This record gives sequence, structure tokens and C-alpha cells, in this order.
Amino acid sequence: MIELRGISVAYDHHPVLSDVDLTIEEGELMLVSGPTGVGKSTLLGVVTGLVPRFSGGTLRGDLLLDGTSILRTPPRDRAHVVGYVGQDPAAGFVTDTVEEELAYGMEQLGLAPDAMRRRVEETLDLLGIAELRHRDLRTLSGGQQQRVAIGSVLTTHPRLLVLDEPTSALDPTAAEDVLATLTRLVHDLGVSVLVAEHRLERVVPFADRMCLLTGDARVQVGTPAELLAHSPVVPPIVELGRAAGWSPLPLTVREARRSARALDLAPPVQEVLPDAPEALRARGLTVTHGRTVAVRELDLTLGAGRVTALMGRNGCGKSSLLWALQGTGKRAHGVVASCGSDPARLEPAQRRNVVGLLPQSSADLLYLETVDEECAAGGDGTRAILDRLVPGIPGDQHPRDLSEGQRLALALALVLVARPHVVLLDEPTRGLDYAAKRALAGMLRALADDGHAVLVATHDVEFTAQAADEVVVMSEGEVVSAGPVRRVVAESPAFAPQVMKVLGAPWLRADEVVAALGARTA
Repeated sequence: MIELRGISVAYDHHPVLSDVDLTIEEGELMLVSGPTGVGKSTLLGVVTGLVPRFSGGTLRGDLLLDGTSILRTPPRDRAHVVGYVGQDPAAGFVTDTVEEELAYGMEQLGLAPDAMRRRVEETLDLLGIAELRHRDLRTLSGGQQQRVAIGSVLTTHPRLLVLDEPTSALDPTAAEDVLATLTRLVHDLGVSVLVAEHRLERVVPFADRMCLLTGDARVQVGTPAELLAHSPVVPPIVELGRAAGWSPLPLTVREARRSARALDLAPPVQEVLPDAPEALRARGLTVTHGRTVAVRELDLTLGAGRVTALMGRNGCGKSSLLWALQGTGKRAHGVVASCGSDPARLEPAQRRNVVGLLPQSSADLLYLETVDEECAAGGDGTRAILDRLVPGIPGDQHPRDLSEGQRLALALALVLVARPHVVLLDEPTRGLDYAAKRALAGMLRALADDGHAVLVATHDVEFTAQAADEVVVMSEGEVVSAGPVRRVVAESPAFAPQVMKVLGAPWLRADEVVAALGARTA
């Protein structure tokens, strides 16, 4: 169907892709993987026509659709064949409400009104967003916006769907629903899907083939089993399989369970959380957006020396809570106190030292012309933090030219270098590979060990297993569960990490299994 022949892309003579040959067959789901900043979005941009038309750089090679070159065909003239959803779904919205956004693409293609109405209804049901149909797009959570963006492409019935990090802002259940929908399109309608994703644990079970970008501007193509055997980025169950010496390596939890029956390991000791000094206290907190109550009479205490994960389905109020705690978000009522003051009453410079916030749209923190200038503005240590997260970013590069993961890492560095008393992070792992997430978990752990309090709003259950001491689960603006991470994530299959699904509680991470295997051998 789509064929890339000898595709090479370079920015300022720096090669990102080199002589890439790739064929995407009709009715297959191909997963694009690789470390942060390696060129996954660039590869997708070549297919959609956005690279180099809107990104700059030089492009060589050819792109064929059914044997005919479309390399010079503008993106608008590919829209009926190639549907695209980028890493920032809100950037592609052109209307005001969900229903209008789902219909917009079909209007541009000239579909009949009755066909448009039928497809809108089908898509609302497929993605589970029927209750959002009349909502203003600006009032949706990041995850809800992502589902609407996917839906706006699905309604046009393209032959190829190109998706960049489509599950990064979705809760585990919503992510499974979206991937199951994509699989039905592949199997039942013959739609092809090209998807770039860092959370391989979500997508690998659905992938037919995998394209691995290795960092030397080249790609490797094969089945997930073939490539994950030596890939530098692997999901936890593959890491578990490598440690245990399983062959073939498991790609699903079910396969891993079968292999794990032979393991006989002493479970890890469940730590008891000591009492912690109070770092931040919120009482009776209520946040409203128009008639929608986002946070309802919520009480929350963050302890110094602890990393707390804030979890819950999309739209449950996590981001609204973080903004209210930071002091910038408006509260209907309630009080917040940290270091003896309400952050809302502090001047911005003072607030930054008391409560620091990484917003979900992390690029909002970047306003200078180069990475070096941003790091200089952040102060001593900013560049060192950035290099720990994503090494090798050129200092003279404009922040807007970075990949989503690189921009996030730069924004994280600016927030963390200030070392505020309370650190609030909203989806801080979007676009980050496994190595970067391990580095971030280590930094948060070090901050907590120095007496800071950290609250991380996240849908990334594997990162929660790595970084968190305790978990707070929200639903419809209220706290419905809270406690030590091993107990809370075991309460719901949706929040359980892969290793716990395979071995049961209290196992959380593959490194715990590696340590247990080493102890048994010794």
C-alpha cells in the first residue's frame, strides 16, 4: 500500500533518517519504536507529508501509494487516504465542540449529510465519548481531547491511520479501548495503522510488525518478537523474560504467566511507610469549569519525603486539582497551605520556590530561542538534569523543533532545578522512553529523600510502580482510594503494572525479580 524507498531526512546536515526502506501493507498495524528523539515523528511526518513541508530540513528518496509516487503531494491532498493524529491533539482542532470536530473532516471531503451523521454516531460509540458530544473542546481533559482527535480522523475512513503517541494521555482502560478499536479497523475493514508509541506494554500485543529506529538514522523491521530480543527499549514483561531466560520472550501478560509458573521466588518485603511531616494540606477544595464540577470538596495531605502518584480515568479532575494546589487555578472554595502560606496569595517568584508545577502542555514553559538559552534561564544544573533525561540535545536547537519527549525533558529540567518544596507534575512521562523514565524516577526519589513532596498525575502505571511511595485515586473529582503503592495498584487490574499481573501482589517491577533471581543463584 504505502512504500518508503531510500528515504533520508536531515536537519542542518544532521541525518535523522538514512536510506529507509519500509512497506506498510494493507490491513496491518505497524509499531514504530525507539529511544526519545531518535526520529519516530519524522518518519511519520514523511508519510503524512508534513516533513519537510512544515518542519524544514532536506528529504531524499520516494514515497509510493499503490505504486504511484506521492512524495510531492500536499498533505491536504492525502487526507482522504492518510489520516494523522499528532502528539499534541489540541493543536489540530479547528472547531469549537466535539460533534463539530468529528464532522469537520467529512465536510471538507464533501460527504452527504446523512453519511456524516451516521459516521459521527458510530465514532462517538466506538471511542466511548457520546456524553462529550456537545462539550467545548477547550473544557476537555488531555485524554478526552486525544480521543476526540482520533475520532475526527476515523470519521473520514482513511486507508492509513498515522498516530503519534495515541495513548500517551489516556488512562489504561481508555487506551485499551482505543487500541481494540484500531485492531477492529485493521482486521474487519483492512485499514492500515502506523503508530509510534513509547509505552510498548500497551501496543505490542496488537502489532503485526515493528519498525525499530536504532539511533544511527537507520531502521530495523521485523516482528515484535524478533526485534524486542535485542531492542534497547522493551516493555516490563520482555525485561522480565530476558532476566528469567525465557524463550521465546513473552509479548503478552498471558504468555508471561505461563512461563512464570516455573519461578519459585521469595516475594519482596512490603515496606511500611513511616509518618511524614506535612508539606502541603488542602481542605474542602472545589474547582468548577462553568457548570462542570471538576474537583468536589476534596481533602489531601502531601507528606514531605514522599512521592505520591495521582491516578484516575480521563476527566476525573487530576489536572484541575494540580492547578488549584499550585495556586494559579481558580477555586470555587477550599483552602491550601504549604510552608505556612496559601500558594494562591504568593507572588509568582515566591510561588515557584514553594510549589512548582509542570503542566500537561509542558511546551508552555518554553519561550526562548535555543535550548542553551532555556538552560541558562533555568540556572546552574538545568543542563545536567536535561542530559540525564535525554542526552545529546544540541544547545543551539530551537525548543519548538524538538520532539515531544525532548521538549518535555527540557520543561522538566526547568521545574526540577528550582527544587521547590512541593513538586507537582502533570503527565511527566509523555514522549519519554524507558531509560528517561528510570532517570526521572531516580530524580524524584532523590528530591523526596531530601525532604521535598512530589505529586505526579499520571496514567503510566509502570512509572507509578517505579517512582511512587503511595497512590491517590480520583473519580469524578473525589478521592476514592489512597494508600501505599503496592496495596492500591493491586486493588484494580486497570492500575496494576505488568509484573504484578504476571506474578501477583506484592511484585511491582522487573528489577525486583532480577534481584530475587540473583539472590536465589547466590
